[in-house]
Amino acid sequence: MKKVVIYQSKYGAAKKYAEWIAEDLGCDLYEKRSIKPKQLEKYDTIIYGGGIYAGGISGISLLVENFKAIRDKDIILFTCGLADPEDKGNVDNIRAGLSKALTPDMLEKIKIFHLRGAMDYSKLGPVHKAMMAMLYKMMKKKDTNSFRSEDKEMLDSYGKNVDFTDRDTIKPIIHYIAEL
Repeated sequence: MKKVVIYQSKYGAAKKYAEWIAEDLGCDLYEKRSIKPKQLEKYDTIIYGGGIYAGGISGISLLVENFKAIRDKDIILFTCGLADPEDKGNVDNIRAGLSKALTPDMLEKIKIFHLRGAMDYSKLGPVHKAMMAMLYKMMKKKDTNSFRSEDKEMLDSYGKNVDFTDRDTIKPIIHYIAEL
């Protein structure tokens, strides 16, 4: 069974996970911009990972635009963002974002995993900096008694370098693929 890991990463966390997954599986690894849709035909299992930005998954268009051609393959998607995937509310929000990009047929076919990422504020582009500043200002206005632990974490880490990546969190992905 031929496998490939493809990723799109703006700030490095999705890339780090993709490299770990490809290493553990002993399979090919491509950055999204380096692979042509036609190349997907030779793989039985396609693992795609992208960062979460403003509710969307970076580079997910590769799966969406080529779904007809790859629908008979095993397709795994991992998202990578700051939101804690152990929190059901976060997962619900991520899934709501995915439902805007993926059809119900795609959501049924694609196995989805959520991983925690990283953020280095010094590397953020102007748009992402502005978005995070807006979120920070909104959060500062809220009643702190209504905060979840993640909200407090966001305020405490604003403007800093935070990294929640953890190699152990890819184990469910590796186990799932081993069972295919």
